[in-house]
Amino acid sequence: MTFDELARYLEKLEQVSGRLEMTRILAELFSKVDAQEGKVVAYLSGGKLGPKYDSPDTGVAEKQVIKSIKLLGESDVEKVFKQEGDLGKTVERIKQELNDSDNKNSKSEIDDVYKNLLKIAQASGEGSQEEKIKLLSNLMDELSPREAKYVVKIILGKMRTGFSDMTVLDSLSWMIRGDKSLRNEIERVYNVRADLGEVVKLVKQSGEKIKNMTMTPDVGTPILVARAERAKSPAEIWERNGISAAEHKLDGLRIQAHVKKDQVKLFSRGLDNVTSMYPDIVDGLKNQVHKECILDGEMIAVDKNGRYLPFQETVQRKRKYDILEMMSKVPLKYYVFDLLLVESESLIDEPNEKRWKKLEQVVDKGEVVRLMPREIVRSETEIEKFFRASLKEGTEGIVVKKLDGVYRSGSRDFNWIKYKKSYDESGVADTIDAVVMGYDVGQGKRSGFGIGGFLIGVQKGNSDKYLTIAKIGTGLTDEEWKELNARCLKIRTLNKLDSYEVTKQMECDVWVEPKIVVEIKCDEITKSPMHTAGYALRFPRLVEFREMKVEDIASEKEIERLYKLQETDRQKGGGVSEDDV
Repeated sequence: MTFDELARYLEKLEQVSGRLEMTRILAELFSKVDAQEGKVVAYLSGGKLGPKYDSPDTGVAEKQVIKSIKLLGESDVEKVFKQEGDLGKTVERIKQELNDSDNKNSKSEIDDVYKNLLKIAQASGEGSQEEKIKLLSNLMDELSPREAKYVVKIILGKMRTGFSDMTVLDSLSWMIRGDKSLRNEIERVYNVRADLGEVVKLVKQSGEKIKNMTMTPDVGTPILVARAERAKSPAEIWERNGISAAEHKLDGLRIQAHVKKDQVKLFSRGLDNVTSMYPDIVDGLKNQVHKECILDGEMIAVDKNGRYLPFQETVQRKRKYDILEMMSKVPLKYYVFDLLLVESESLIDEPNEKRWKKLEQVVDKGEVVRLMPREIVRSETEIEKFFRASLKEGTEGIVVKKLDGVYRSGSRDFNWIKYKKSYDESGVADTIDAVVMGYDVGQGKRSGFGIGGFLIGVQKGNSDKYLTIAKIGTGLTDEEWKELNARCLKIRTLNKLDSYEVTKQMECDVWVEPKIVVEIKCDEITKSPMHTAGYALRFPRLVEFREMKVEDIASEKEIERLYKLQETDRQKGGGVSEDDV
């Protein structure tokens, strides 16, 4: 396929907002490429040069792109950029004004353009910025205005196609069967090998056979994490799971560690490669783990007495600069609780009890990597006792796991059950993960922040649609307002997306793509006709920006369940103690 054909499909995708129409366009696109081209298309259409966890950084910012465009023969690029507000559209317009045509016979293949983009990303050392600028300018010069537009969007990571990985999985099923009936089988593969390009390639090669394929983990490719359901009491946990393993639930950072010989890679819950941020954890794994394996666990800061510290302490380590300085100020421990693969043997379909026994054999004793505190509980009373003891240790609760439960990658079920308790008994004790949909421009003091309040939403069922649940105007520090504004500026849209269901009262000044996930705490959930979720959060405030996929946010059904639990507890005269959604 030529890059011009791909650019035309990308243009179509930008012009539609309905998920079904996007699915059909993507299905048609993937039907016209071979397996290797499909892999590359999956990356490029998402504005990347590789999978999220291993996509080469082009090292090109807007200033460099402007310089590249000037080499085409237009000196006043900044003026056009100010008018268009988008550098992709800027280069398209400039090339058109230079009498370049979209109708010219472009013969550049997708793979040729991809290799040129990789060449730009790989340029390094002295004089590399000048080299990148020249390479980009030469590439744009060879392409039509439309093609050049998408090259710039890709290289800046600012695609506005508006679809998620899940939509791509839908499209692959649609490509094979003309419907979504193969979606679950394709998603099963993606959950274990979270590389969208490789999944597209595999589906193109396998077709219908994908439904019978057994997918095993691969060291170096992250697995979508298993997630826990919630319970409102030890009695419910006991009724569901019986004799189980109870573990501490830490308020830290979920980390998946991939160990192979002397190489260690760390992945966040959101599939980002964060290895460089935590050299102390990497060294600990090299010293204490001597088998090829994939570990799942929680990273957390502890004090000199080994007591868990609050999340605000741990999150200070999440940085790209001053890493060594902060490492000495905030040392971390990595508490592992699962083993997904060891020496090429997949364990995800093995019972939890077996995985734990093998985990004990894999991790040597040491200071950095530790086994998560765990106890077999044989009654409701023992669950309550372990829970109370864990709170005294500084945890946020416990996770109770079925001894015969498998590892449900990418899923939330009752194999794992989370149980947390309110520390203030004043309302909804814990947190809700939601997506930022839009914001209002700041007034007065907040005019300097750019944002005066922001609208959040939850997922509508399993769709790509979002329902509003709160507009937040308080509870953020000055720095958090500035950070939110900086994030929103990168993903603004001209109009409200069709996937957003919003009442007139909740309309925003500016709309953004659904890419920013926030963890929100509130005092109460109330019924509300003003919000399309049917509920509203009373006194909502930001806990943190979450590093997770939008597909993992709360759904309307989970909010409804929390509301019912809240009302049940209120009738009993107690506070609400419910886990984050």
